[in-house]
Amino acid sequence: MKSRSANERPGDLAELEAVIGYRFADRLVLGEALTHASAMTLGRRRGSRSPRRSYERLEFLGDRVLGLAVAHLLIEAYPDEAEGGLTHRQSMLVCRETLAEVAEEIELGRFLLVAHGGRGSGGLANPTILADACEALVGAVFIDGGYGAAAELVRRYWEGRVADLTRSPRDAKTMLQVWALARTRELPSYTVLDSEGPAHAPVFTVEASLGELGAATAEAGSKRAAEQAAAALLLERLEGDAGDA
Repeated sequence: MKSRSANERPGDLAELEAVIGYRFADRLVLGEALTHASAMTLGRRRGSRSPRRSYERLEFLGDRVLGLAVAHLLIEAYPDEAEGGLTHRQSMLVCRETLAEVAEEIELGRFLLVAHGGRGSGGLANPTILADACEALVGAVFIDGGYGAAAELVRRYWEGRVADLTRSPRDAKTMLQVWALARTRELPSYTVLDSEGPAHAPVFTVEASLGELGAATAEAGSKRAAEQAAAALLLERLEGDAGDA
């Protein structure tokens, strides 16, 4: 994604509304969803008024709305799947990597307001910023149009991803280990990269890696679920690379 300096105007919000198929009644809530904390001092205008705050509160809300909407899609798509399998599928679908992919698909970075040197390196191409803003966008649609509008947005960008999860990921760590032993002498390793959030609702970020063959990162509400989700992502990537070879 091409970087934009803090002095450049973000893309027209009407363009973003056309892309996502939803028109906001209140542009202020959309502007808030697209404003990173680092940009609050810029005094930029979004729509007709300047946002009062950054996207962090909408990100919090969007995370919950997205989880519910994705869970509904999974229940519809996999009527015979047990709770454990549904949980791991959901972890893969709402992890930071998937959220960043959806943000890239929407070209959300073109519309974000991020001050120069905003959170972390990479600016508008930072996967964490893109993932957070994607959740905030879901939250903004929920605030402006209700659950039905937000669920439709989620269906638009996640339904195909739900359909792509053809293998049950109930024991992705075992499947990754079997794959690794069949092809290498190494075993996968798992590293907790981050743990944040309150004690009653923690979020673990775990990296699954297999030597020089690659690594994948996922988030979940428990260390075990994050490991399973990361293992599933890494296995999918490795099998894809093997198929392309």
